[in-house]
Amino acid sequence: MLKKSYEMDLCHGPLWRKILVFSIPLMLSGILQLLFNAADIVVVGQYAGSTSLAAVGATSSLINLLTNLFMGLSIGSNVLIARYYGAKNIKATSETLHTSILLSLISGLALSFIGVMLADPLLTLMGTPNDVLRLATLYMKIYFLGMPAMMLYNFGSAILRAIGDTKRPLYFLACAGVINVVLNLCFVIVFKMNVAGVALATVIAQYVSAFMIIVSLMHQEGACHLDLHALRLYPDKVIEILKIGLPAGLQGSIFSISNVLIQSSINGFGSIAMAGNTAASNIESFIYISMNSIHQTALSFTSQNYGAKQYHRIGKILAICLALVSGIGLGMGFFAFQFGSSLLSIYSSDPEVISYGLKRMSIICTSYFLCGMMDVIVGSLRGLGFSMLPMIVSLIGACGLRILWIFTIFKAHHSLWTLYISYPITWIITFTAHLICYWIIRRKYLQHPCPQEIQAI
Repeated sequence: MLKKSYEMDLCHGPLWRKILVFSIPLMLSGILQLLFNAADIVVVGQYAGSTSLAAVGATSSLINLLTNLFMGLSIGSNVLIARYYGAKNIKATSETLHTSILLSLISGLALSFIGVMLADPLLTLMGTPNDVLRLATLYMKIYFLGMPAMMLYNFGSAILRAIGDTKRPLYFLACAGVINVVLNLCFVIVFKMNVAGVALATVIAQYVSAFMIIVSLMHQEGACHLDLHALRLYPDKVIEILKIGLPAGLQGSIFSISNVLIQSSINGFGSIAMAGNTAASNIESFIYISMNSIHQTALSFTSQNYGAKQYHRIGKILAICLALVSGIGLGMGFFAFQFGSSLLSIYSSDPEVISYGLKRMSIICTSYFLCGMMDVIVGSLRGLGFSMLPMIVSLIGACGLRILWIFTIFKAHHSLWTLYISYPITWIITFTAHLICYWIIRRKYLQHPCPQEIQAI
């Protein structure tokens, strides 16, 4: 008899209640995972100075660029397992799970090698100031040693989300988060390890969370039971994961490319501006990760209902998720902006750093809900198997327009305000394009959907 204590049936029952029950632990999990990096930044900013704070911040966009491609593959695993689980196809679910876990380990090892080897040349290429470069390179090299654990955890948690379980990833991250904070304080304050200490603490915590999620899958009964001896790459499942996950990863990398260019532009304003941008970005990340939980919810609910042929629920899922993400984005965004000075002072007591941080927050925080709405539409499209289309739209609407903005508008009006305003402008344009795509797809496919047609898009 399959255990149901952690699993949730996403295909039947009241949607509002189930979406809230599913998304709240997911939101808390995301916030805890984000606290890994926040703990690094707070401890470095308070006990090692603004140069070390800038060093940690200088790596974030580059880390995202290198990891997003592989992280996108976990979305492919989530969609496929949710679809097979909803269709009660035990064999396909098990094959996808074992393929996903092995694929995550391979991805993590590849990322470790890439990150360690390319840290210095890539940070130099970004124009990282000389007083920041050495520390940023050291932080990034140590951080990338934890990539196998990060990939294992993210693929494992994607598998659990696919069957409606968002509680266990929350418990595992709570434990790892406490370990991370304790080790941060110990390594930096007691052993004076600076950025190396916070990077090492994060890596150790990542391996703890990865170990716990793998053990939980090994004890899972039914289709999602993990048998280490059965790990193998099933070619058909690898292809299906790549069809959905690779465009998702490329889309994440596309956003990161534009963010790397923006970070490079910010680097030109000096280390104090970089530190202020780093602190503000980290505060904004809490808003983003909360909104992203609704994106993940839309993805999992749509995938499982599509697999179970509950097509009439898909439109309702999107409407509820759009309402929720708008409320979260507006509420948290305006709260963060209202108390911006106090929040930024947690990261640095330097008035100049706080001033630069407020410049960013005045634009990004107040319009961040647009980014959340854009992502929810993408989640619904991917849940239906449309992954290439959102990638193309994002390539044009986000990356392309931001790059064009940097080389035209920003070049003519060289200020941080001109740089930051590119975010809400591109969010509005890209959201509108995604919404039009969803409307067309709904009319064409969701009246009498054909699985073969949808998977081919």
